[in-house]
Formats: sequence, C-alpha cells, structure tokens
Amino acid sequence: MALAVTGGALAPAAAAQQPTGRPSASVDGVWRVEGYGAFLTIDGGRLREYQTTKISCLKSDSAKRTGPGTYRGADGTVLTIRPQGSRHASLHAAGSAGDRELRRVGGLPSTCDRDRPMPKGPVAAFDVFWQSFEENYPFFAAKGIDWHAVRDTYRPKVHADTTRGELFAVFSKMVKPLYDAHVAVFDGELSFYQVRPGTTAPSEELDTKVKKYIVRRDLKGEKPREFAGGRISYADLPAAASGKQGYLRISGFAGYNRKDPAYAAQLAELDKALDAVLTPERTAALKGLMIDLRVNGGGSDALGLHIAERLTDEAYVAYRKRTQYTRPQPVPVRPAKNVPRYTGPIALLTDGSTVSAGETFTQALMDRPGKTVRIGQPTQGVFSDVMARKLPNGMEAWLPNEEFLTSSGRTFDGTGIPPHVRTPVFTREEFEKDRDSAFDKAVAILRD
Repeated sequence: MALAVTGGALAPAAAAQQPTGRPSASVDGVWRVEGYGAFLTIDGGRLREYQTTKISCLKSDSAKRTGPGTYRGADGTVLTIRPQGSRHASLHAAGSAGDRELRRVGGLPSTCDRDRPMPKGPVAAFDVFWQSFEENYPFFAAKGIDWHAVRDTYRPKVHADTTRGELFAVFSKMVKPLYDAHVAVFDGELSFYQVRPGTTAPSEELDTKVKKYIVRRDLKGEKPREFAGGRISYADLPAAASGKQGYLRISGFAGYNRKDPAYAAQLAELDKALDAVLTPERTAALKGLMIDLRVNGGGSDALGLHIAERLTDEAYVAYRKRTQYTRPQPVPVRPAKNVPRYTGPIALLTDGSTVSAGETFTQALMDRPGKTVRIGQPTQGVFSDVMARKLPNGMEAWLPNEEFLTSSGRTFDGTGIPPHVRTPVFTREEFEKDRDSAFDKAVAILRD
C-alpha cells in the first residue's frame, strides 16, 4: 500500500527501530502524517489514507483493523499506531526502519471536501504532479533544477484536449533531468524511470550473468550455497589463497519468500540464511568476510539492518532520516542477541547497480565498529522510500522525500556512496580479460 512503499524504510519520528509497548485502542480520529503529504482517518475498524498537497486531496489505500492499534493493508502490510499522549502518535509499518510521526487534527483539509471533488482533466493532473514534487522532493537545489522554470516551460503545453500519451511524455520530460532512480511515472503499461548516467540498472538478466561469472572465475567453479530464494549465497574461499575468508553475496533485500510477501516471512528466511552462514565455528574461524552488493536491486531497509546486527558487538547509529518538515530520526543498529556475530574485517563490494536498500545497508556499515572497507564503484545514489502519489486522472508518480544523513550530517543522494578503493566493476574490458578487480582487491585487503 502507499503507506509502506518499498525502496527503503518508513520515515522519522521515534528513535527506536521497532515499536515497543502495547498500542492503545484509542486511535480513532483524523491524523496528519508529518512530512509525507498525507492524512489518515481511523474509524470503525478501518484506516484510510488521503494524499494531499496544497491544491489537492485524493483518497488512497485503506487497511482493516486486526487488533488494538494494528491494521493490515490489502497487500499484507501490517501497520501499528501507537499513541504518544492525546495528540501525537507514531505509525510503524512492519519491515520499516523507522516510524512516521502522526499529529491529531480536527478534520481533513478543505481540499478533501466531498462537495468539491477534484477535477480529473489533464491540467489538474499536471498541477498535482508538479505540486507533489514541489512540496516533497528534497534534491532540486543539489541537482541544479529550477522546478518553477520547469512548470513555466511545460504547463502551457497542457490543455483540456491533451491526450494521456502526450501528458505521459510531458511528465517524463519534466523529471528526466533529475536522473533519479526513485522517480518514476506510470500510466497503465507505460512507465518511465532512469538510473544515474554511467551506471547500469540491476536486472535479473544481469544478476544471472554476474552470478555465473563469479562462480566460474572467482569461486573456481564451486557453486555457493543459496538461500532466501537465491537472493543470498555464501561460499568459504580457499584458505591457501585467501587466509580463511568468506564470500557473502546479497542481490536484494526482498523476495526471500515468494509465496508469502509479509515482512515476517521475509525475515524468517533471512534468519535461516544467517544462521546457516554465521555459525559459531565459522564466525570464530573467519579472518575476513567479503560482502558483495553489486547488482543489488534494494528492498527493505529493515532486512539490511537485521544483517548489520549480526556484524557488531556494539550498538551504534546506522543513519539519521528526515524529510524537509521533520527532525532527523536516529536509526540504530543493536547487536543481535543469542546468536553468533561476526565482528572481524569486512570488504564491501559496490557499484552503480547497488541501489536503494543496498545503499542504506552500505551506509549502515559506515560507522560499524571494526574494519569495513568499501571496494568498487559508487552506489546508485537513491536512499529514500518511494512516495507513490496518485494523480486525478488515474496516472501515478513515484518520488523520494527523505534524506539519509551520516554522523557528520551529509547525504549521498545523487552521487552515491564512494568506495575507499576504486576499481572497475563488470565492465566490458573486465569480462573480456576475465577479470574481477574488485573481488581480487578484496581478497588481498582482507588477507593483509
């Protein structure tokens, strides 16, 4: 549902990663979702979202009450509302790496008045599209985009007789200069999105090609053990060459259980993989662990944090999240309890096909106690959750609205997280000359 779109975690509010305590049943009423252009109505066991801008109000997804303060959306997402006094609450979606802050209000904004329905023509769709980005997209200045000039250029091209195809083309041209992989336009089967210039989007075809290449070239023909629907694989590298190193490849933070999309089912599959890989014997014996995030399409930030919890003996802050309207929320990494943890050196392989949750996981290891060396190429440069916005004419737009801050307050949106050691990654020359420079450099660094 729109309240819990993948591409990262939900947004800031409370400092805790997961909610604690028992939710109260007294959550009926109208709530403003701070920093997310949305209102919620809760009444009669149903939660309903309204997506709003200064000029619009569009009814969106709903969820049914399943217990005190808990609701389940049509897509299986479990939402928990926890009051914090009489006028404040937090909204947590299972699988998110944070909460959204709710503020109780007296009613929906006037734009939601049923007696004044939204117009559904091309001009109205244009205005809501532009306004949604105007109010929520944080990166115009960093990317040198004058969004008001964009409106002045394209709005005169839209009129009552503009076709859907023409409007789709206008929207696509408006957002193309952003080169943001978390920005997209949809109309039925039509879709537009793009990655940063000079990078390659992750795909099943590329993942399959790379997997075969790694098995043949890097693992000397030895197939690794696979877990979580093939999204996670592990192999012990030959001790003579590597000095007791492990190789863990993660091609995504989603799709671990394809029969059950619920976060609990994904987490259970991840725990099975981690229990099989990070055994007491292996964590004690490993002198270095290579984690390969090249060709990683993202997914749930919370799953990445769950892995990070197995890689530390000390609690620390993974990152801080904020919107343009909310304060930064610390998202912690706490050592996993009652399971073996690996705390030795890590070599993290990344490139431009390391996207979204693959990047937030990379960021979550930046302040990890112990040695973590990034090798390869910069990540894609998209960290925020995807904000899905409905348009009056039935089209849809996706955009990010969050910033992920390091301990020093910087972000890597647009540029991606840079490696400590830069090497080529899966270039034509690498394939032609049978090289994997990032892998070889990681082996050498961990051995030393």
